[in-house]
Amino acid sequence: MNSNVNRRLFLKRTALAAGAWSAARCLPGPNLLQAAASGNKLACAVIGCGGRGMTHVEAAVEENLVAIVDPDEQRHAAVKEWLKKKERNTDTLQAFTDYRRMFDQVGKQLDVVFIATPNHHHALPAMIAMQSGKNVYCEKPLGHDVAEARRLRELAGQSKVATQMGNQGHCTEGYRRLCEYVWAGAVGKITETHSWTDRANGGRGPRPPSEPAPAGMRWEEWIGPAPHRGYHTDLHPHEWHGWYDFGNGSLGNMGCHVLDGVFWALKLEHPTSVEVEEINGGSDERYPVGTRIRWDFPARGDMPPVKVYWYDGRQGADDPGDGNTGTRGEKGPRILPPLLAQMQRQYPEDEFESNGTFYLGEKGTLYTGTYGDRMHILPWERMRETPAPPKTLTRPKNIMIDFLDACRAGKTQTEAAFEYGARLTEFTLLGNLAQHAGVGKKVEWDGPNMKVTNLPELNAWVKRAYRQGWQV
Repeated sequence: MNSNVNRRLFLKRTALAAGAWSAARCLPGPNLLQAAASGNKLACAVIGCGGRGMTHVEAAVEENLVAIVDPDEQRHAAVKEWLKKKERNTDTLQAFTDYRRMFDQVGKQLDVVFIATPNHHHALPAMIAMQSGKNVYCEKPLGHDVAEARRLRELAGQSKVATQMGNQGHCTEGYRRLCEYVWAGAVGKITETHSWTDRANGGRGPRPPSEPAPAGMRWEEWIGPAPHRGYHTDLHPHEWHGWYDFGNGSLGNMGCHVLDGVFWALKLEHPTSVEVEEINGGSDERYPVGTRIRWDFPARGDMPPVKVYWYDGRQGADDPGDGNTGTRGEKGPRILPPLLAQMQRQYPEDEFESNGTFYLGEKGTLYTGTYGDRMHILPWERMRETPAPPKTLTRPKNIMIDFLDACRAGKTQTEAAFEYGARLTEFTLLGNLAQHAGVGKKVEWDGPNMKVTNLPELNAWVKRAYRQGWQV
């Protein structure tokens, strides 16, 4: 951060955000949407402008894109070039490398903040936005650890703004139809689920050597609240997923998508325990390149206890060896549910995706793809013969359009609000605790009190410390 930036204001703002969790009061101020009443466009800022962030730029430019934030100045140039190709004026667009400075300089102008950063930067700008009365859309997972997810949920409940997590499958037909079939008892009571992904966001071995950051990369701002380290390869722009300090492994990358139907349809709350049954790779800094994890949930109302399984990455044989954290390219067989091979043999007409879930019921099995797509009872013939239950859930038009419509109308409720997204995030990130514990070490979880009861050393991962000036 440059010396002319008022650091005390930054510290004051982050302290205020942190204090909001313990304050027994509602946050002041309504939705700051005076523009909506007159039909004007919403004033937007996009934090994180690479990859997924460009989707937010595309949405924000149809409103009034006031500011972009990215520590990589090359992304500023790329966004402006993209806007020029769309014949959009870039003269008034303000670009920042630090979102704290952005809030300080143009925050009062904003109605909506979009966040598409690495995971370790999700919570702080979301908290500042809500504390400032700004609507906020944040990519999944909402937080970098369980405590962040729970804090964001609490703050969203106190605020007067619209919030939404970017799990787009939650707003499409598949998972909504899944819920209606499950709740109607189409396959009976479900006691087991098996979810898998092709991602292998992890590694092994030490860090690569430090080297100068690329031209235009403001490394201090990229590191942000995480423990400081020098720039090295295998971090930017995508490989951060595989490192404890910045990402959440394959679970953080795909869990909130693939496990959304499990969490929603089965009305899950707090598990009693979570355990890693198989693991490949990993280190004291890196997530594994492959795992099999099991959550144990108690009965919920008329729903029986359920075991939730997750499979990601690659098995130990012919492991990558070089610590590559990419999505593809690892050698060796994938870690997949044995049930998948069985279903492929039994139902060859079905095309199961590289990410998906089976829901095992008393009277049959349901399947969903990555975002709930291709939802059906196995096989398709039985699905066609089964009377369809009534459509009892709403059908959003589009995750982004519905969010912006809620902002424009001054509503706080969205189809994927933080109230739900934070609980889904918390459930998903508990799998990281099991990865830290290791194979065969059951993690006993006290959900209401947010702590591990049998392996207290794991609680350091439930709520992490932050660098000075970046406290949440």
